[in-house]
Parts: sequence; structure tokens; C-alpha cells
Amino acid sequence: MKTKKLPSVAPKFENAYVIYRNLPKEITALESNEFIGIRPEEANKIFSSKIKNHLNKLVVFAPVTFADKEGFSAHKLLRCIDLNIILGNLTKKDHAPKTETIIHPDIIEKSFESYPQIPENTRRILDTCSIEMESSPLNNRRHFTGNKDDDFKLISKLAFNGCYRRYGKDNKEAIRRTNHELSVINKLNFESYFLITWDIIRYAQNAGYHHVGRGSGANSIVAYNLGITDVDPIELDLYFERFINPYRSSPPDFDIDFSWDERDDITDYIFKRYGKEYTALLATYNTFKGKSIIRELGKVFGLPKADIDAIVDEPFATEKHHEFAKYIFRYGKLLEKMPNYLSIHAGGVIISEQPLNYFTALKMMPKGFPITHFDMYGAEDLQFHKFDILSQRGLGHIKDAVKLIERNKGLTIDIHNVKDIKKDENVKRQLADGDCLGCFYIESPAMRGLLKKLHCDNYVSLVAASSIIRPGVAKSGMMKEYIKRFHNPGKTRYIHPTFKEHLKETYGVMVYQEDVLKIVHHFAGLDLAEADLLRRIMTGKRKESDTFYNLRNKFYENCEKRNYSKELTDTVWFQIASFSGYSFSKAHSASFAVESFQSLFLKTYHPLEFMVGVINNFGGFYYTEVYVHEARMAGAVIHAPCINNSQYLTGIKGKDIYLGLIHIASLERNLALEIVNEREKNGNYESFDDFMDRIDPAKEQTELLIRIGAFRFTRKNKYELMWEKNALLNAAAVCPETVTLFEDYHEEYSLPRLEEGNYDQVYDELELLGFPVSLSPFEMTKISCTDGITAAEMMKNIGKIVVMVGYYITRKYVRTVKDELMNFGTFIDRRGKFFDTVHFPPALQKYPFLGKGIYRIKGKVVTEFNFPSLEVLEMEKIPFVKDERY
Repeated sequence: MKTKKLPSVAPKFENAYVIYRNLPKEITALESNEFIGIRPEEANKIFSSKIKNHLNKLVVFAPVTFADKEGFSAHKLLRCIDLNIILGNLTKKDHAPKTETIIHPDIIEKSFESYPQIPENTRRILDTCSIEMESSPLNNRRHFTGNKDDDFKLISKLAFNGCYRRYGKDNKEAIRRTNHELSVINKLNFESYFLITWDIIRYAQNAGYHHVGRGSGANSIVAYNLGITDVDPIELDLYFERFINPYRSSPPDFDIDFSWDERDDITDYIFKRYGKEYTALLATYNTFKGKSIIRELGKVFGLPKADIDAIVDEPFATEKHHEFAKYIFRYGKLLEKMPNYLSIHAGGVIISEQPLNYFTALKMMPKGFPITHFDMYGAEDLQFHKFDILSQRGLGHIKDAVKLIERNKGLTIDIHNVKDIKKDENVKRQLADGDCLGCFYIESPAMRGLLKKLHCDNYVSLVAASSIIRPGVAKSGMMKEYIKRFHNPGKTRYIHPTFKEHLKETYGVMVYQEDVLKIVHHFAGLDLAEADLLRRIMTGKRKESDTFYNLRNKFYENCEKRNYSKELTDTVWFQIASFSGYSFSKAHSASFAVESFQSLFLKTYHPLEFMVGVINNFGGFYYTEVYVHEARMAGAVIHAPCINNSQYLTGIKGKDIYLGLIHIASLERNLALEIVNEREKNGNYESFDDFMDRIDPAKEQTELLIRIGAFRFTRKNKYELMWEKNALLNAAAVCPETVTLFEDYHEEYSLPRLEEGNYDQVYDELELLGFPVSLSPFEMTKISCTDGITAAEMMKNIGKIVVMVGYYITRKYVRTVKDELMNFGTFIDRRGKFFDTVHFPPALQKYPFLGKGIYRIKGKVVTEFNFPSLEVLEMEKIPFVKDERY
């Protein structure tokens, strides 16, 4: 997109003044709202200029760009970064003059003492200027249908139709709550906000897109009835006031997840449906920080990459630094946290009533959607309602798996039948076993371990698990306390009957943000809206200290009126204060749990198609190799890429899974697509010659296909194919671009037998795919890996020192209370089962991880809530056999 230059003469403005720095036209031709700006240092030049006879058109021009001399230096560095030049190439016209700093009014008056009319002109203009940018919910698109009454009629009809569909016509609680929410929505003028969200979901459903409605919006039964979310707020006792209430000063927002490859189409629909003048994405401010400052300033000072790397890698090793490093650190401090550039918010969209240029300039981004110049906090200050249109890979897994099941098995799956999926005994059993690899949000080692510790076999328990796995809850010790009470519910002691009444589901432990609302409301008597406001202040989202102190005082006053002891009140307040900072919305957890159940259902009944869906979406917790392994464990036969069976992405035929051509490192995308398209158009490739005639690939690309074994159907080994490749490519080079009238004749010749080594293919796979396919890693070691116990035998060896051999999968880095590094590792044993290891600082320092491969591990088997792991005492990496290809 070409950038248009500003015209030298401004267009006619009705409500603005224009200050020129030069004379774009004769001074006598200036409009009544047009003036010439004169800098204080230029005042002594007026007497010799023709403008001295037109003092009524002159004003003071004294912009402030930086605070002081040091700020001027930082400004020049920023200009170099913007222009991508070194400091020595910066000219005066590239930056502001050093006088653009704060000047005392007395100095300005002194500069213009010969022309007092100029400061007077300036004051007169300033006195008549004002900016009105009202913070009001009326800034949003006010009506969906055209007027408020029709909006309320429509949302009421949709809400009650959905209520009867979801709950039946006799559910009094659902009808009562629907009525209550509709009255609040009507009172706060949120009808259009709900209806626009419903409209977005309606478009997505008509297009066949999957979605998940989450966040605090899932607390609303109206949202549930409208199909915006699949979380039942009555089932989970979710509070609507957590989402919308009269005291909430910041506007609510719906978080709607779509598959990563469908989100842009949804965004495009919103812009087309509601108008590009009125719709924009929110910006985020990317600031200068950390290593990026060093790299940017290093380039400005003209340092070679090696010198910049030395400063970045070892910031305290001053003896290794270039002499300019001290200036980089000095000015880097000035630039830290300064805005660098505008980027796009993860998914925030706003829709206004007036054109958005009433509030902000807009910047067009590469995808064709404009962004505002304010971020989500600026939008919140203006009371814009934000629609979070987000993307995630988990929905892509589900969507693709459903399509693959229909194609491979001829079955149609209703993945939105969540009610029955949550009751399925096989799904619940698999959940309790922690057999969730590939399933959204519940596949990490820590989460699978937690599910086993909790024997989690139902939706409500999974909702809790999804929240207590959060770093803050786990770090605070509340996760361990929750598990302890889960296993010994009879020993749970509640500090007050209110905790037993309202937190019995979580054994008296506050797990969700909603729990704060319940305790503040029921224990201390604050109303729900006040309780939510207190929660928001405590989480740091608002810093209105007066409001906070007033609410805290009311909390204590109410507790005193209820005759609570000071000790009890202090204890509850401390729990609330310490918990709120890391709590997680129950509605958010519930939304994730719905998607987890959907994923788990597909994995339970259609594991092969599900794993292919996971592989093709490239976004799980693990890398591709682990999902390929999981598919093999579920009964799949895994094939390396093949020109006659592989698609661009990974495909499945019965139980045969053919890895996609996309997985071959350095294979060009266009070539991969051409191979598939040509095969679908004109049939399978009959031979290597046939392939070369029909595709004509480059030499290096052909070699990649040969090395991965993509021509194995020819029954020729890769060395023979390399010879044939050279002969064919050399022949093509002699006679380029000739039209073939008849089938080419290729001379037959014989070569001495060229044998492949036993491990040549697997090493090619490691190099090109990143993991072995034709052999297990356990078959590649120099020594036997059959000693030691397996994962299945760990529970029989609790407290014993044992040896285990495992293939390294992943590890988690953790800091101890002494700030020492420790790790939690995950491995696969020789039978393909996962086991977990604990590496305390002394063992980790002495026996560090050395990358991917097979490890022989000696340690003590320990258990926590019947979940075993190995506390590592010694660890060594077992070398693979020698690579003899070269």
C-alpha cells in the first residue's frame, strides 16, 4: 500500500486551526483559521521578513519533543532506529532541533517582546480550543435492529427460545434467571452487544465453523441460551454479576475462540457487516525492552553482529564488550518501556456508533484490517465494548478430526452434543487415567499427572482441575491442599459454615474468581456487584484506592455487625487478598473443560483420526514426533512421506497414516502441492522416470524426496535412484524445453549393486523429519536398552532405587525457594509408555540433560497421591549407533 503525502495546503476545516511552518500560499490568501508558526529562536528574523506586516497571522510555535539534553540524544537514536541508519548518517532534517524542549513562558514572552501581538494571538487560539472525547457506553453501536425496543424484543425472543431448547419449558430457575438477566441487560443498554455477538456466532455456524465462548461471558444464561457459549451457568452455579453488574465501571467482553484457520474470515465478516468506518481491531503497544534495545542501539552505533551478540549474551562481562557498550547501556535505560511500534491485539474488535476517526487515527495492517491508535485500556476508558475474536489450534484438531472420521469411516459425529459426551463412561474413564495426549488444555505432563492424582472422571472435577493447574494456584500451595482434601473429605475443617455451604464443591478452598464473590457476598454481606468490584481491584485491574478502602471498611464493618471475631475476619480477608491476585474465572475453566471433553471423546473412539487432526494443526503442547508415537500406540501403521500416498498434510487410509510432504525439511511448498495435484489429476506415478517427466523438480528437491524414501514403491534403493536422477537431469540439461511428441526412450544400463547401510534411512528421517519412523529410538542405541523397570512397574517399586531407560520428551524448568534450578522431566519407556522424573538441583547440576535421545536413569521411585515419579540420582545419555552415510 502506497503512502500518500500530506498536501502542502490543508483542506477546509470547520472546527480546527491550521498552523503552517512555511508559506504554502500567499499570506494574504490564508483562511481565517490558518496561521504561520514562528519558533522563539526565529523571532529576531521577523523584522527583515515580509511577514512583519501580517502579525495577526503569526503564532508561537514551540513544540515539546524531549525534556532535556539527554532526551535530545535519545531522540536522535530513536530517529536512527526508525530510519534504519547508523548515527553518523543522521542529518539535521532527520530529527527535531535541540530547542524542542520545555521552555518557560517568561522566556517565550521575552523572545517575542518586540512583537507582543504574536503571544496574544497564540493565547486567543488556545483559549478557544477544546477536545471532547466523551467516555460513554453510547460510543458503541447502539442498536442491532435500528432501535432499542426492537432490540429488546429480539433478544428476549432468542433468549426464551434458547431457554426452552436448553432446559425445557418447566425449568423455573432457568426462566427466572433469564428474566433477571434480560432486565439487567435492558437497564444497562447491552442488547446490541449480545445481539452482535449472537450474529457473529450465527455466521460462524452457517459457515460450518466451530467456536468456544469463554471468559466471564460464560457466566450468562442469556449467552448460553443464544448459543454464544456451551457452558451451563446453572449446572456450575455461575454468577451473572461476575460478567455484568451496575457497579462495573469497565465494559464486559465476550471471548470467542475459533480455529486458527477460520478466525480471519470471521473478522472479515465483522468488518463487512458493520462497516469499515465503524469497525477496528485494537492495538497493543510494543515497547523497547531487554535484549531488543541492545540490538537496536548496537546497529545504530555501527557495531558488528559479533560485538552485539557478545553484549547480549554476557551483559556483565564488560571486559569482552566493545567500547560503545557503555553508551548502549546508558541510553538503553532511557529507551526502556518507551513505545516502539503498534501491533495487533490478540483479538479485540470494537464497533462504534460514530465513525472511529471521531476517536482515533487508524493504521492499516498487512492483513487488511485497520487498528486503532489506543490499546484495550484506552478502549476501556472510552467504555467501548470489546469483542475478543480469538484463535486456537485445539478447535482445529476437533474440526479436522470430525472431517477425517467421516472420510475414513463414513461416520458423522455430532461433536456439539456436549451433554451426552460429558456422561460417556469410556470418556470419563480415559480422563481419570490421564490418557489425554493431544486433547486441548489437558495434555501437558503436569495436567495429566493432576488428573490421575484427582481420579478426575467428571466434568465438574475437570473444571476445578483446569483452574488449580494455573501457576499462581499451584505456587501458592492451594493445589496441594485441594488434592489433600479431595482424598480426605471427611477430615476437611471449614473455618466458617459459609465456606462449607458455598465452597463444599471445592472442599472449602477458593479455586475460582467466583469463589471470592461468594465469600465476600455471603460471609460479609456485600452485594454481588460490590463483591465483583472488590475482586477486580484486588487483581490489579483497577487502582482506585479510595474505592478499595471503602469496600474493605464495609467488609470489616459488616463482619463486626455479624459478631465475627477479629481473628476470623482477618483470616478470611487474608485468604481473599492473597487468593484474588492469581484466581481464575470458573466460567473460563468451564469453557476449556467443554472443549477438553470434545477432544477426549474423539480420542477415545477415533484415536487415529484424532491424532492426524492434531498433527495437521501444529499447535499442541508437544512436537509432531510425540503425536506420531501416540497414533502408533493406538494401532496406526506410520509411513514416511510417499509421492503416491501422501498429501501435503498428513493423511489416513484405514489404519495407515502417511506423513504429509509438509514435514520434509526444505521441501518447497509449491513443489509439494504440485506433486499432489498432478497425481490427483493424472493418476499415480508409475516409476521414477514417470515422476521426473511429469514434475521436473530441481536437483536438490529430488534428492530430498529420494532420501526420505518417497520412491520406495519402485523397490530401488536410494543410491540407485540418485544415479538415475543424475542421468535424467543431465539429459534434460542437454535438450531443454523440447516438446515431446512420443514417449521418451531411456537407455537401459546396469550398475554395480549399491547397498544402503542398516541405519541410513533412519538417519535421513532424523535429518529431514526431525524424528525416526522406520526404527524405534530404542533400536538405534549402541548398547542394549532392555534393562531396568518400565513405567507399568513403578507402583510395585515405591521407595526402591531402580534403573529406568527412557526416550526424552520434554522438561519443565522450576526455581526452588533458594532460587536454584530444578527440572521435571517426561520420558517414554521401551514399551511406549510415559513416565515422569524429578531432577533436584544437585542431581541436575551433576547429570544435566544433553538434548534428545535415550537416557539411562537411576533413581528412587516416589509417589504423591498414587501418582509415581522417579527422583533422579544419576543419569547418562546412551549414544546412538554411528551415522555411516558420509
